Amino acid sequence: MHGTPFRRAVEAGAIDPRRTIQIGIRGAQTSCEGWDYSREQGMRVVFMDEVEALGIEGIIREAHRVVADEPCYLSFDIDALDPVFAPGTGTPEAGGFTMREAIRLVRGLHGLQLVGADLVEVSPPFDIGGVTSLHGATLLYEILCLLACQPGIRR
Repeated sequence: MHGTPFRRAVEAGAIDPRRTIQIGIRGAQTSCEGWDYSREQGMRVVFMDEVEALGIEGIIREAHRVVADEPCYLSFDIDALDPVFAPGTGTPEAGGFTMREAIRLVRGLHGLQLVGADLVEVSPPFDIGGVTSLHGATLLYEILCLLACQPGIRR
């Protein structure tokens, strides 16, 4: 089912919901079932209103608190960005992160024990002028820098 990758991962036993944080959720929902499930399982769901209230630095602290010293995987969904910065996605939703905020957020994850990462939802057929691809590549570069800083990585 579209929009439920974390639920499916929890059901499959692939992730620990108590060490999962979803940041920047927004948009109209016809049902709260998905978010209720996430909360019941112990996932930390941070809606964009809370991001705005806590600020990027507060969200970075919250991500570090949730993940703690456990190995973690970062999945960045390009539609977390405002469509001004990422029109080339299947589900653009107004009110997302600016590129400056997204870069600060990713850089703020330094120190987490990252074991891998991805960036998803870039759709070239919808990408106006290649801006989504450019911003996705920029974020992937920042994520690769985080991964390169992991202990045990040969430089």
